[in-house]
Amino acid sequence: MTALSETAVPENPGWLRRIETWLDDKGKGAWIAVMVLGFIFFWPVGLALLAYMIWSKRMFSKSCSRRKTWHSHMSAMKPSGNSAFDAYKADTLARLEREQQDFEAFLRRLRDAKDKAEFDQFMDERARENQDEAENGERA
Repeated sequence: MTALSETAVPENPGWLRRIETWLDDKGKGAWIAVMVLGFIFFWPVGLALLAYMIWSKRMFSKSCSRRKTWHSHMSAMKPSGNSAFDAYKADTLARLEREQQDFEAFLRRLRDAKDKAEFDQFMDERARENQDEAENGERA
């Protein structure tokens, strides 16, 4: 390997690459905010950011990095060509869907039980207050 190729691909990404990744994670709004701030403080920086956003197609996409994630999720749904693997994948996805439904039903039962306990506590406190009022009314 030559010295040129070793410097062309650094192991530790530079600060510009880290900023770009951070802005991609935040979305298109962060890119636009940084561009506007660039125009406000030093117009060539804002102009350079605008040119970069147009050149890298960040300006016209729906979002910066979420598009890649959606594409990777869609590739999980297409068949692989191997029928045994596709059957295994379908069984696993069906099992995960059942587990999700069971978990959601469990959470619903927990919420219902919590709501019932809170309502019962409210009714007990209300009954005690009414009983205290009745006892104080008899004493007076």
